[in-house]
Order: sequence, then structure tokens, then C-alpha cells
Amino acid sequence: MTDNAFVRTIIPIALLIGAGFLSRKMGFLKHGDERVLSAYLYYFALPALFLVNMAELDFNEEVIRYMAAGVTPVFVALILLVTLYFILRFSKNTLYLLIISTIFGSLAFFGIPFIMFAFPTREAEHLATLASATISTVIVIISITVLELYKLGEVTLGEGLKLVARRLSRNPLIASILLGTLLSLSGIEIPAPLSAPLHMLGGTTATVAIFMLGVFLYGRKYTNIALAFGLSLLRVLFLPTIAFLTTTFFRMAGVEKYTLVLMHGTPTAISMIVLSERYNFFKETVPSLILLSSMGAGLYLNLWLFVLNR
Repeated sequence: MTDNAFVRTIIPIALLIGAGFLSRKMGFLKHGDERVLSAYLYYFALPALFLVNMAELDFNEEVIRYMAAGVTPVFVALILLVTLYFILRFSKNTLYLLIISTIFGSLAFFGIPFIMFAFPTREAEHLATLASATISTVIVIISITVLELYKLGEVTLGEGLKLVARRLSRNPLIASILLGTLLSLSGIEIPAPLSAPLHMLGGTTATVAIFMLGVFLYGRKYTNIALAFGLSLLRVLFLPTIAFLTTTFFRMAGVEKYTLVLMHGTPTAISMIVLSERYNFFKETVPSLILLSSMGAGLYLNLWLFVLNR
């Protein structure tokens, strides 16, 4: 199943990242232009992809089991990290950094393209989109809550929770997931004249997302490399291992198992750069964490593919 996956993933990802990087280096795109690509993905391409895939989904017992298998590793990792916090008594800020580094992966921007390159089938796209939609909803809620708790020195707990609720209510990805789910459960089909452009918008996600990664990585300062490398292992080894054990417990096999394990091994989300600036959250470390996890993802995700295939 994965004999040619290395070629199908490494080459297009490397070319697209390289094209994005060169577009900045050669001056075709300027500093700040990446925000346009990010906004396009965040407000148009990804919501369209989530909406049509969730709307076309049949929520049967198998799908619900797949969704449960997808989110369980996040909660298991969270419990383990909090347990370590109480045992080792390290600082709360360190706990927050460990949580964000572990769970806040680039499921939509990197995970969906990687799965689509590795397994170029409609089934794989559906599975990747469903996994991303399910897991992303959970990790966005947890991550925003953690970042607000990090800022609690400036605001009260009540104000922090209000900010979390307000930001989640405005999140277009969560809104599109909820709308698509409601359409599926109610049996309402999206009309063909609307479905076609939504599919076209969603189909651009893979190319634009990987290209944007190269644009983001150009011209940034990278410090605290050793710390960032250690933190990157949380997504390279720690969370995918939990996902591997979880999918075995839920009796996942084939592309379903591959997709969930790989999704939990995706690099740290690019949007973490924006959030780290907004929340003043380890600004010296986050860019290096994204760089290391992103540049090595093509290799280590293929190593996970090899392990799963064995």
C-alpha cells in the first residue's frame, strides 16, 4: 500500500515548500503576503472542504468509532502531561508549552495534503478530512483555553473563559464543521450549483497550504533550537505512539489506522506563530519548533508509514 508513498509525499511537498520559499527570496511575494494565503485557507478553502465532506458523511457506528479513536489520543496525552506536572512539580508555563507542543498540530494545512499525496483516493481524502475536522475541533478548544490561562496574570478567570467562548464562536472552521454535520444529520443535500464551487475551493487546500509553509519559513529568526528539537519529539514520537496504541484498541486497520496515526504526527501548526505573538507565548521558541517539525515531517511521517506497513 505504501511502496511509493515516499515518492508521492516527499517530492511534491519539497517542491511546493521550495516554491513558496523561493517566492519570498526572489521577491515575488513580500513580507506579510503570507497573511493573504493564510486568510484564503482559513476563511474559504478549509471551510469549504470541511463543509462538503461533513455534509456528505453518513454518521453510522463505524464513523463514530473512527471519530472517537481520533480524539482519544489528545485526551490521553493531556492526562499524562498533567500527571507529570503534579509528580515533577515543574512550572505551569512549562506545562502549557508541553500541552501546546503536543496537541497543536497542522492537521488541516499539512495533514490533509500529506494523506492525499500518500493515498490519492477519495476514501483517503474523506478520512483525512473527517479526522482533521474531529481532532481540530478538540485541539482548538483546548489550545485557546490553555493560551488564555497563560494570560490569566492579566485577566480574571471569568474574563478568560468569555474570551475563549467568543473566539470559538467566530472560528470559521468550527462553524463549517458544525454546519456540515447538521446538513448530514438532517439529510439535506447541498445543491449542485453550490456543491461544485465548494468542492473546487476545498480542492485547492493541499497545494496552497504546503506552498504557504515555504512562504512562512522564509526570513524568520530561529533560536532555542535544542529546546525546540526536544519539544518536536512530542509530535514525532509521543503523540503518534499514543495514537498507534489507541487505534489498535479501537480495532482500526488499513487507511483508517494510517490516517489517524499520521494526523497525530503532523508538524506544529503554522498558525502557532500568530498565536505566540498575540499571547506573548514563548515567541523565541515557537518558530524554531515549527521549522524543525515541518522540515523533518516528510521523513518521519514516512518512517511511521513504514512502521505501520510492517
